[in-house]
Amino acid sequence: MARMPVRMATAIAMSECTIVRVDKEAAIRVLHDEPAFSKLFLSYMLPRNIRIEEDLADQLFNSSKKRLARVLLLLANYGKESKPEPVIAKFSHETLAEIIGTTRSRVSFFMNRFRQPGFIHHNGGLQVHSSLLNVVLHDSGD
Repeated sequence: MARMPVRMATAIAMSECTIVRVDKEAAIRVLHDEPAFSKLFLSYMLPRNIRIEEDLADQLFNSSKKRLARVLLLLANYGKESKPEPVIAKFSHETLAEIIGTTRSRVSFFMNRFRQPGFIHHNGGLQVHSSLLNVVLHDSGD
């Protein structure tokens, strides 16, 4: 739809999902003919584009420590209208490293640093405390 003949990236599902392929002509037709679907589509795409811009700024201007803290808070839904979920799905340190653009060893190092003051806990799952937000807002670096 964005005039890209070939996708230049891949995606990996972090949880169970169902994927449906819709060809370009059918998607355009539905967007044109179904106002309710068009509204739903836009209500998804606009926040998604904002998130992409935020992710880019985060990658350009923040340390890997701050990027990890931000990702953990996002995965726990802090800052969303819905209630935060302190326990997040299991992610390997390697997967987190890929998400934030650093190495697995750096993620392990920062996870240990977050665990010591109680920003995160491991009790059968990763629990993220809202105080981790202080790392994003006030920490001066790695």
